[in-house]
Amino acid sequence: MRLLVAEDDALLGEGIQAAFKIAGYAVDWVQDGQQALLALEHESYCACVLDLSLPKLDGLSLLKTIRQRKNAIPVLILTARDSRQEKIAGLDAGADDYLTKPFDLPELQARIRALLRRSVALGSTELTYGAVTLDATARRVFLNQKQITLSSKEYALLYDLLSHQNHVRARGDLEQTLYGWGEEVESNAVEVHIHHLRKKLGADLIRTVRGMGYVVGSK
Repeated sequence: MRLLVAEDDALLGEGIQAAFKIAGYAVDWVQDGQQALLALEHESYCACVLDLSLPKLDGLSLLKTIRQRKNAIPVLILTARDSRQEKIAGLDAGADDYLTKPFDLPELQARIRALLRRSVALGSTELTYGAVTLDATARRVFLNQKQITLSSKEYALLYDLLSHQNHVRARGDLEQTLYGWGEEVESNAVEVHIHHLRKKLGADLIRTVRGMGYVVGSK
């Protein structure tokens, strides 16, 4: 899953990015509102962590803009502004949650997980193909009702493929699922993770479509 972090404080932005990468997210970090708006126009994200005091385009204006454009991405405002009026303004502008600085990284991660659970609850909480079931709420995977342990990147790759059943996913699309901007992508990373998924979940689950990519289900 891909997360956008819009935070102009370099030390804080790097820390948030590193923490979520360790948790298995692909993370894009931007330092001003215009970059964030551009990213949201061209990439698909599971959620956004948004500072209000961004240069070039402030966070509240950015939030109003993306909601006017009918972008329903879950947004958590992360800011030093802690007055009741500012919290109300942020939530009324379309934020899904509001966390004030200073904060604990584990709490931020827990709040993002909660936003994702709510987002998933609006649709199906399970993705199924054959004997494989992915429980997106609990982030668990089952084969014939037996839980299978996956790495964070294996889970992200499987989630992407199951979410696009019967649609071939190009290698570049899958790399975007696994890695944020600026991260070094190993030349065979996708192939290695798919190899591991086939060993754990069955060789026939993920098919290679020569010259195109990978698919779960028919072409």
